[in-house]
Amino acid sequence: MHRDKVYFSLDFPLNETLMSRLRTPLEVYKLLPRSNCGECPPRTCMAFAAAVIKQEAQLSGCPRLDKKIISEYSGKIDRQVNLESVQQEQLKKLQKKIRTIELPSRVECLCGRVNDSSLVISCLGRDFEVDAQGTVRSQCHTHAWFSLPLLDYVVNCTGAEVTGNWVPLRELPSGQTWSRLFEQRCEKPLKQIADRHAALFEDLISMFSAVSSFNDFNADISVVLYPLPRVPILICYWKPEEDMESKLHVFFDESAEKNLPIDSLFTLGTGIAMMLQKIMLKHSGAGSLLP
Repeated sequence: MHRDKVYFSLDFPLNETLMSRLRTPLEVYKLLPRSNCGECPPRTCMAFAAAVIKQEAQLSGCPRLDKKIISEYSGKIDRQVNLESVQQEQLKKLQKKIRTIELPSRVECLCGRVNDSSLVISCLGRDFEVDAQGTVRSQCHTHAWFSLPLLDYVVNCTGAEVTGNWVPLRELPSGQTWSRLFEQRCEKPLKQIADRHAALFEDLISMFSAVSSFNDFNADISVVLYPLPRVPILICYWKPEEDMESKLHVFFDESAEKNLPIDSLFTLGTGIAMMLQKIMLKHSGAGSLLP
């Protein structure tokens, strides 16, 4: 049964349970075996999912997809909708829920503070204000990749304490489905930036109040970011050695999904990668990402 719960991903919206109609590549992707077997023309499951939404391919074109699923969703695939309109629709749903909440009562749970009747939450070292109508304000630019997870945090955070035990996304309760896509959209882009920009981690500390971390992963460099107070992210980088290439992995506290739904965790990670890519492009050729 469809739950009236809103999630948001960097590129496509996705509800926790499948919708009666398929509207986005991620909804199609969730149905697929996600094995990237290469037996269909697009070669990867994500590319195949995008082709299905564009009506350039049929679900039946996946040789490993259960026939029952193909039958169930036959004729129930919509062309890709305008992302901006979907974002606005989801934003309105979250704002509607926030209007039913007494925001001051959520302060302790969210590790925030009150400013008049609004909540103030520190995100990546900067203050973001959420008023009783669900409007997000900050002195810096607010983008959908961040505003929607922030509102999701206000609505759904349980106040679970951060444990200090770091796990990859795939080891979170609902993370397995998202792990491969997270690797493609977050970890690989961050690795490329780190490989090309040696001062990346120093810049993270300077720009976003990241903290150098010593952990059990034996990484050459590791930093902790706080995109939300109860949702820290650990980024670990291993430098290349002899015949071994560099590695970069992103870890979440094992309590993360208690404070933010998996879709918004995906969005935060991929959004940070996208933000850093844009900063790097803007300041390419400079010795630092800092403006």
